Amino acid sequence: MSAGSMTKAEREAFLAGVHIGVLSVDEPGRGPMSLPIWYLVDGDEIVISIAAGSLKARLIEAAGRATMTIQSEEPPYYKYASIEGPARLVPAAHDRLELAARYLGPELGQRYVDSTPSEGSVDVRLRPEHWRTHDYAKSL
Repeated sequence: MSAGSMTKAEREAFLAGVHIGVLSVDEPGRGPMSLPIWYLVDGDEIVISIAAGSLKARLIEAAGRATMTIQSEEPPYYKYASIEGPARLVPAAHDRLELAARYLGPELGQRYVDSTPSEGSVDVRLRPEHWRTHDYAKSL
C-alpha cells in the first residue's frame, strides 16, 4: 500500500460522505461512457439508480463491469477512490427518498421524488473487486 492509500476504514468513511461519482462503462467503438451519478453504499456494493432502457443500462448489461470514481475537491485534502468490478442490473429496490435526500436534503429530496416517476428505473449494483485510493492529506 502506498503512503497516501486509504485504509479500508478510511475508504468506507469517505464513501459514506456525500460525493458525486463518475460511472464509466465500456462503449464499443468509442471511449468509455463516463457520466456523473448519485450513489448509495449497501453493504459491500455500490447502488446506482438509472433508467431501464437507457444507453447506460444497455452498456452495463453488455459489459457486465463498470468503474466508478469518487473524489473530494477540498484543498488541500484532495481524496479519491476508484472502484472497478462486476456490475449488474436489478429491479429498483433502493429507497428513492434516501438517495434524493442524501444529495438534496430532506425538503428538496422529497420534491425531487414527488416530481420524478419511479417507473422504468433499475438499480445498478457494482461489486468492488479492485480499488485505487489516495488521500493527499497524508502526504502533507
